[in-house]
Amino acid sequence: MFGAQAVAHTATFVPPTIDEFYPADILFAGTPFALNRILLIRVISIALLLLLVWLGVRRMRVVPTRWQGVVEFSYDFVRKNVVDQPLGERQGRRFAPLLMAMFFSIIIMNLTEVVPPFLMPSTSLIGVPLVLGIISWATFIYVGIKDDGGWRFFVHELFPKGVPWPLYILIAPVELISTFVFRPLTLALRLTMNMFVGHLLLALCFGATSFFLFEMPMLWKSLGVGMLAFGLIFTLFELLEIVLQAYIFTLLTANYIAMSLGDAN
Repeated sequence: MFGAQAVAHTATFVPPTIDEFYPADILFAGTPFALNRILLIRVISIALLLLLVWLGVRRMRVVPTRWQGVVEFSYDFVRKNVVDQPLGERQGRRFAPLLMAMFFSIIIMNLTEVVPPFLMPSTSLIGVPLVLGIISWATFIYVGIKDDGGWRFFVHELFPKGVPWPLYILIAPVELISTFVFRPLTLALRLTMNMFVGHLLLALCFGATSFFLFEMPMLWKSLGVGMLAFGLIFTLFELLEIVLQAYIFTLLTANYIAMSLGDAN
């Protein structure tokens, strides 16, 4: 029965492709300021983040308002569980502005994956994650140079203490590549690929749901219900992934900074 109906029915399912990540320009096309859907989502996300923070801090009170309480709780939670863990309270206060901006920027640009009408994580293209990775890497190097007395920082990184000197022939090139070349790339690629794959998975589930429920004969609609259930389950997992990726990126950055400070001591 299923086979006969499927043959008689001419509808075909079109799965999501990577073309979704390269949409056409919708504003200022043909200019250096051209905006496509993903770039526009990035602009809206950051504008929304700034607005939410401004609403929370514009009239600070000893007894906080509801929204001020939300902003303060979010700040304190990330500060204690992400920033201060590797850096400690004193150094955490020093680098909190950078790490807080990094964490909340990533999380709000990730959240657009599951928020209509966006339904696209703007971190799923390499641009923003790579910029954030370079900022993380540049901060690591800046702190190392500033707190470690200049170029001695590179000596400490490339030639770790306690290693027999002949092994430096092997260790120094490995440290050079892993620390000063791959580090920003791995940060960027981890964030990009997780959000890229997550979006394709959700698009596949909900695209198949729509296809089976609205375009296929009655006996096939049960598959649509099943795909909808899978889509909702994967959405919950993706919400966890959204937070987890912001947490990992920021925590690794804090760890790298702590490593620079450790070399200086």
